[in-house]
Amino acid sequence: MSPTPLADLADILAFYVEAGVDVTVGEAPVDRFAESAAEQAKGRAGARSTPETATPASRIGAPGPDPSPLVPNRPAAPTAFRQSVPSRANALSAPPAGASALVTQPPDEAVMSAREAARNAESLDALRAILDGFEGCALKRTASRLVFADGNPKAKVMFVGEAPGRDEDQQGLPFVGRSGRLLDLMMAAIGLDRTSAYIANVIPWRPPGNRTPTPQETAVCLPFIKRQIELADPDILVCLGGPSAQALLATTEGITRLRGRFMDYENGTESGTRTIRAIATFHPAYLLRTPLGKRLAWRDMLAVEAALKGA
Repeated sequence: MSPTPLADLADILAFYVEAGVDVTVGEAPVDRFAESAAEQAKGRAGARSTPETATPASRIGAPGPDPSPLVPNRPAAPTAFRQSVPSRANALSAPPAGASALVTQPPDEAVMSAREAARNAESLDALRAILDGFEGCALKRTASRLVFADGNPKAKVMFVGEAPGRDEDQQGLPFVGRSGRLLDLMMAAIGLDRTSAYIANVIPWRPPGNRTPTPQETAVCLPFIKRQIELADPDILVCLGGPSAQALLATTEGITRLRGRFMDYENGTESGTRTIRAIATFHPAYLLRTPLGKRLAWRDMLAVEAALKGA
């Protein structure tokens, strides 16, 4: 078997750092109970050898050499990895290069701050600039860049997913990885492409390790995607996946029950409130894992095509 390329190994180790792994395990097993017993015996022997003339305070409080660590010797990381991947402590404590440290806000204040900031956006460009400077979501600390949108903001149909993945985080565009290629095929099947559709996510920053966004993170980002929908003002809104549908349509139903039927989405505009048609379907990433769902997703896309023709 050919060895794994160093670049791939660095990517794997970087993923472990993002996921919170900060301890390596040696190849040889270690008997912790035996080590603990030996340390205790050593401590008792040291206590018996303490001169009687020493005061209790000196025996208890006097500083001494640190005991030997119980952790077995760890294999040294490759030089290239040590240079490219920061330690967990540095990754958590230091802000990204060229950025100021983010201020942590209480949850309620962060949501209110997001609502106020989103309300002040007069255009999509202004909204993007506001998101670039927004400090109320901790995901901004771990993401490489903002993933705002792709496609045509004047299109009649807007697709909204949940959150960016690794490829999206690297390129700064939504749906550019494997799931993005599948979305392109789904759109092409009904005569759409990225020049005739607008694509975004509820969460504009990648969660570390592609984990599921927390309810607090979703609540903070929700005012921004709602304002983005208001400014784009599409005729059809397609929610890709259950989390996107639940956040935007204010429901707790699962995607299997939600998909395939149109619902009303109240879209606020400068002149008032406009009701647009919204439909939920399976996320392309789910379809990659569960190909049997493509049959139902195809029906949903046909419903989108019919709605666009009748719009």
